[in-house]
Amino acid sequence: MTKGFKPLDGIRVIEMSHMIMGPSCGMFLGFLGAEVIKIEPPEGDKTRHLTGMGRGFFPTFNRGKKSITLDLKSKSGRSALDRLLQTADVFVENFRDESLAKMGFALDALHAKYAKLIVASCKGFLHGPYENRTAMDEVVQMMTGMAYMTGPTGRPLRIGSSANDIMGGLFGAFSVLGALLQRGQDGEGHAIRIGLFENCLLLVAQHMVQFDIEGREAPPMPEREFSWPVYDIFESREGRQIFIGAVTEGQWAVLCDILGLGELKNDPRLQKRMDQIEARDWTIPIVARAVAGRGFEELIAAFEPAGIPFSPIHRPAEMYDDPHVNRPGGLLTSSLPEGKTYRAPGFPFEVDGAAPVPFGLDIPDIGDDTQSVLATLGLDQAGIDAASGKGRVRAA
Repeated sequence: MTKGFKPLDGIRVIEMSHMIMGPSCGMFLGFLGAEVIKIEPPEGDKTRHLTGMGRGFFPTFNRGKKSITLDLKSKSGRSALDRLLQTADVFVENFRDESLAKMGFALDALHAKYAKLIVASCKGFLHGPYENRTAMDEVVQMMTGMAYMTGPTGRPLRIGSSANDIMGGLFGAFSVLGALLQRGQDGEGHAIRIGLFENCLLLVAQHMVQFDIEGREAPPMPEREFSWPVYDIFESREGRQIFIGAVTEGQWAVLCDILGLGELKNDPRLQKRMDQIEARDWTIPIVARAVAGRGFEELIAAFEPAGIPFSPIHRPAEMYDDPHVNRPGGLLTSSLPEGKTYRAPGFPFEVDGAAPVPFGLDIPDIGDDTQSVLATLGLDQAGIDAASGKGRVRAA
């Protein structure tokens, strides 16, 4: 593990967002060494209190940030935000355009006040006919054809992750890095708009391009036309599911050897990859019977050294027991405000042969850093209390 990878050390990010897209953008920048100050309403970000499948949102995407509360409905809160932005390099937000404007923080106003500030606006859509629509991950999956491609015909299905929100945040962080480099050249701040819809559109681009080139639509993934001789889920002797792939003539031959299918390997009708693909309707049942005759561990022991693509079918919770996930730097431990610890994945890359490990990955309590951050802006205690909405929370 490498602890010295902090390319954004000295960069201050003010993040005013909730749910996943904006917070993930801030988290990625924080993982790269930036100081990320999260602005929450006096009662705290509502994402903190989600249950069910939303329970992991806040702990996952707000690791390592500072938290301050500001009452942006008050003049004191808006004034404090103004002072804070004067000290910032980056402002990450996911408000509606009109909401920011009402607070006095429209893009043109931001650029006029803070000429070197980089504003990363995480929105549902880029500018165009849909720019004022409300978007969520599932909405754009339905709009772009992602859900159509995931479920069987007539049953559109969202993918089993908030992938668009997370990738939208990643594109936000990516564009911020580019803007910081550009600012180093021109000395100017820049306004970035990241579109959740456009992010999802990029994810289905391969299917769009296939249609544009061939003039025919790809069927949904459960009914897809295969490009490989073997690319399927099978069951072992114990009934355990395992995915097995053989995508080249060489892998086909090796798989046949491992499974004792010399009749397929030597069949003159199956010597080219396209021949093997076109024969899937009668070869896959033969492969399935051979796999069903082998033990799960036996199959894995044979496939790995032979270079056959394979995978057990896992649930996300099982990843905590996976030896590769548990390699150094694979899981990072954080603490919740109440003291409970949890583990979550880090960055999916290595630097100089080791996983980068960010510092300070705990989740702050609501407004933990309000006092220290606002005091550095020159506010006295009465000003801090007024700006943070402390009195409003007590009244509630």
